[in-house]
Order: sequence, then structure tokens, then C-alpha cells
Amino acid sequence: MLVKWIRCTVTDLRGFEQGQRRWAGLLGEPGFRGQGGGWSRGRQSVAHVFTFWESRPFYDSFMARSHDRLAAAQSGTHKDRRAKIFDHRFDVKTGFEPRFSDADVVRVAHCRVRTDRAEHFALMQEKVWNPAMAGSPGMLRGLFGQAPGDEFLVLSMWQSAAERGKYRPERVERLSLRAQTDADVVALAGDIVQLEPSWTV
Repeated sequence: MLVKWIRCTVTDLRGFEQGQRRWAGLLGEPGFRGQGGGWSRGRQSVAHVFTFWESRPFYDSFMARSHDRLAAAQSGTHKDRRAKIFDHRFDVKTGFEPRFSDADVVRVAHCRVRTDRAEHFALMQEKVWNPAMAGSPGMLRGLFGQAPGDEFLVLSMWQSAAERGKYRPERVERLSLRAQTDADVVALAGDIVQLEPSWTV
């Protein structure tokens, strides 16, 4: 499975939201698995969208045929658009599926990792971070993805009320030491996304 992560700064709120509803047209696309997104809790006017595809050929086919027609509805409504595609490597918790209806919040972490430490980083995600996240109240499901150039995405879905304050700084620090995160990671950026139900496809 592929996950495409899009982040942008919205300049025309009404136009962007109207355009976002046009993505319902994805429903008939071969290989399309789901889409959802919402607003950054920490950065004003920043939107995140996550789209899931069965495989690269299905995604490439969509991009060649239908993408530009659907995207035209949002033209001129945003700036600083960044898009990145990650291959699903493994689930965080079990049985990941791109379903947004039962989640209020998505946590996203984007990591650039030293080339010689990439496999260690993936192993620590599986052995140290995953069990800790899976055991956190309110954590529903997630995935760990990889892109070329030793970039990784950790995406997790949470129930909002339970999500607050469960990942205390001292706990994160302890896990980071155990996983040797500082030795692996060159750059780390994250965000908490408040999901907008009307964006779910």
C-alpha cells in the first residue's frame, strides 16, 4: 500500500473546503483505498491530507488520467504545497486500514534518517516505539512508511479526548534513549491534525 501525504498553507478557506469535497470523485478510481485529512492544531491555516492506494501502478494511472481534473477545483486556494509518497512497511498496532470515521486526531511524524542507521531506525520503531504506542489509551491504529532517501513516516490515528497528554515528555525521552533515536535521526518534524469529517472519502 502507498500513502501520499500532502501539506499546504490555505489562503482561501472557503474555496479550499469546497474544492476538498470534489475529491469524492476518487471513489470510482481503481486501487483507491481511502482519503482523509484536516487542520494542524499547532500551525494556523496549515492543512494535511492523507491518501491511500493499493499499489504504485494504480496511483500512477490515476495521476495520468484524473488527478488534474479533480485538483483544478482547489487551484489558487493554497500555497507552499508539499507532497510525498511513502511505501507501507508495517502496521503500528495491528490491522491498519485507511478508515477515518472513528478517529478525531492524526499524529504525523516525518523523519530523515542517517543512511547507515535506516534499518536500525526501522527495527527500533518495530520493537520499542510500536509497543509503546499500541499500549496508549485512545490509539486506534497506525502505519510506518518509507520513501527513497531514507525518509520515514509514522502515521497514527487517535481518539481525541484520550490522545491529550498520554504521551508525556518524560516517557518519550525514556523511549528515545532506549531506541537511540538521536543516533539515527537527522531531522524530525511532526504535527497533530484535527480531522475534518467532510474531507473523508
